[in-house]
Amino acid sequence: MEQPENARLPTVDACIHPSGGLEILSRAEVARLADTASGGMHDLMRRCALAVLTSGSASDDPRAAQELYPDFDIQVHQQDRGVRIDLFNAPAMAFVDGKIIRGVAELVAAVVRDLAYRAIELGSEGYDPDPTDDIPPPPGQRNLETSDGITDAVFGLLRNSRVLEPSEPNLVVCWGGHSINREEYLYTKEVGYELGLRALDICTGCGPGAMKGPMKGATIAHAKQRKQRMRYIGVTEPGIIAAESPNPIVNHLVIMPDIEKRLEAFVRIGHGIIVFPGGVGTAEEILYMLGLLLREENAGIPFPLVFTGPTSAAPYFEQIDRFIRLTLGEEAASRYEIIIDDPVLVAQRMLAGVNTVRGHRLASGDSFFFNWQLNIPMAFQVPFVPTHEAMAGLDLHHGRKPAELAADLRRAFSGIVAGNVKEDGMRRVEEHGPFEIHGDADMMEALDALLRAFVEQRRMKIAGDYVPCYRVVA
Repeated sequence: MEQPENARLPTVDACIHPSGGLEILSRAEVARLADTASGGMHDLMRRCALAVLTSGSASDDPRAAQELYPDFDIQVHQQDRGVRIDLFNAPAMAFVDGKIIRGVAELVAAVVRDLAYRAIELGSEGYDPDPTDDIPPPPGQRNLETSDGITDAVFGLLRNSRVLEPSEPNLVVCWGGHSINREEYLYTKEVGYELGLRALDICTGCGPGAMKGPMKGATIAHAKQRKQRMRYIGVTEPGIIAAESPNPIVNHLVIMPDIEKRLEAFVRIGHGIIVFPGGVGTAEEILYMLGLLLREENAGIPFPLVFTGPTSAAPYFEQIDRFIRLTLGEEAASRYEIIIDDPVLVAQRMLAGVNTVRGHRLASGDSFFFNWQLNIPMAFQVPFVPTHEAMAGLDLHHGRKPAELAADLRRAFSGIVAGNVKEDGMRRVEEHGPFEIHGDADMMEALDALLRAFVEQRRMKIAGDYVPCYRVVA
């Protein structure tokens, strides 16, 4: 074990020979992968790999791991038998007796796999910021200037990550905060346990808190039921992974290029969604889902959506419910069910909903593993860059179609997430001050009350005093 002079914690050098996909690349593909690792995406790959190697960290500061391990590096090399990944000055916490933990090694390989696919198939940025320039994508790359093209790209990323399986519907997406209290965390484990007893697999944002609890509970239930293949899918994106390192239960990690493709991945592969208590990220997810369900094109598509938490979380969901009714109307509220302190009922409702989804997919001819029928317009797919101008320009006023208003409300919460935990967003706030959010008085009052509650309940950050990155203006 080596400990460089500048390192704050013990480190290890290691070599990984990935299996399960990377080992069967052609020489040309391996060469492009190596170029990607040493080129413009090297820093991104380094940050994502470091997040995986510090899995289980209690911090949600994206800069913390980089400060603790400033000399960490990752290099990808071509060999006749495939790919070799070299780690230098890697966190010792990812090793046992000098050998890297197998699950961690698999997640490091997943980082390389997904970022390489992104560079080769989607271009180094993964998105063309100017869809009006009429310049076609380079040969071999996907067209991200149309809604169908973006959905096709999401499908390609998920297929490349090997999470699309032609099996019976059983995948439940669990959303919720990374910063939750102990009672709420234990409740997520209980719900996960009940889901596991019913042979349901779990997909989350892969981080701690409400993203870890359901997976941990399901592992015990799956073992009791002697389930042979368990899927604990973690779907993240580069701006989030450094702040929410994958929890140790994740056995399928997928890194999408941006938050919009991450959200689309959730709703395309999931057969039902459970929402636990959370903060602005959870509110963003709720608004995204409701915005889709409120579209006329999706009216006949079943999609079970349950909000749940322990008894102490009842006021939280009451406030969320009031905010949704005020902004999006009663129809939006009819698309979800709130269940308090009843893990068994939550699992039963979800199983019944998944069975309804199965029947609908059979009748309509849609696949079990990817929801092609769900209509997702460009407003929900184009990456939102939370600049101060963009945040101030959001149209948060009554009189708009609920689905369109939901899209802008989602962007508002997305911007706050960026200001809280994403490096780019944090840097903008440090340089130019808090984001300003404008809208109708009653809507802004409700938004401000909701955000203040998140702060008071310590749902914005895991540790330390929270300094708001936003200012609500009526």
